[in-house]
Amino acid sequence: MAVTLGDMKGRIKQLLQGYTRNQEQITWLAQAMTAVDTSFLVDIGTSISVTRGLVEIEDELLLVNNFNSQTGTVNVSAGTNGRGVENTTASFHDLNSIVTMDPDYPRQRITEAINDTIQATYPDLYVMAGFEFPKTAARYEYQMPIESESVYKVTADTIGPSKVKFQAQRWRYNPQAQNDAASGLNTGKTIEVMDQIVPGRTIRVMYIKKPGLLTANADPFEATTGYPERYIDMIQYGAVARLLSGVEPARLQQKSVESTERAPLVPTGAATQASNQFWRMYQQRFDQEVDRLHQLFPSYQTTLA
Repeated sequence: MAVTLGDMKGRIKQLLQGYTRNQEQITWLAQAMTAVDTSFLVDIGTSISVTRGLVEIEDELLLVNNFNSQTGTVNVSAGTNGRGVENTTASFHDLNSIVTMDPDYPRQRITEAINDTIQATYPDLYVMAGFEFPKTAARYEYQMPIESESVYKVTADTIGPSKVKFQAQRWRYNPQAQNDAASGLNTGKTIEVMDQIVPGRTIRVMYIKKPGLLTANADPFEATTGYPERYIDMIQYGAVARLLSGVEPARLQQKSVESTERAPLVPTGAATQASNQFWRMYQQRFDQEVDRLHQLFPSYQTTLA
């Protein structure tokens, strides 16, 4: 089964909190809520777990003003201004959606850390894609997909039954091409193929593109990013390192009883050390995959005469 963004979030949260972690206080919705509701109902039996302040429902963060543990009614602070706080999006939430009080690592922050890590792998790691078009007589410039970042190699069909594709030697990729709607050029990216290719023969371009980003929890990693699933552990290590780096500043916030009491028990720099450990694990896997990618796709040298 394909690994999705939701799967990765669960794995990362366990890495951050440990498998024998302290349990966050939770309840769940007793009825669905829309994106504009300023109050919601939770399970009466667990409504005592609700607290004022920041709560999380799925990927949305909300600010709670007050609640009634007898009825399970929870009121949002400042009306709709208390919905979708901290750069999250106010959304519809279905019956039985989990409500988490003051989450240690909000799911939206985990998503951002995952995507930041994916983006940081480019251009050392990249996605390879193909594009084909027929050779047109007396034409040398052809449109490339807008997602293309550079060209890896160009091949063309030979005449006859051999089905052998020869390596084009004279081509140039132009990522700042002028748009010409009359000629069918509208992506701003073209390739000029100067080899003598028989008109009608198929030209195939292997090009490099950036990895895609994950947005919905159901997004499969491989199909969405273009990266193989063996990259998942590497991306998770990088995301954990990024998230842990934000824990150390929490030691400076001594306004709560929990923070004040825990501060002497947790050595200074403990979060930084853990972050560095995961960063080293990420870097080791990253270097391995860069080497493997170079083996899979050795460099080609071409010139435009």
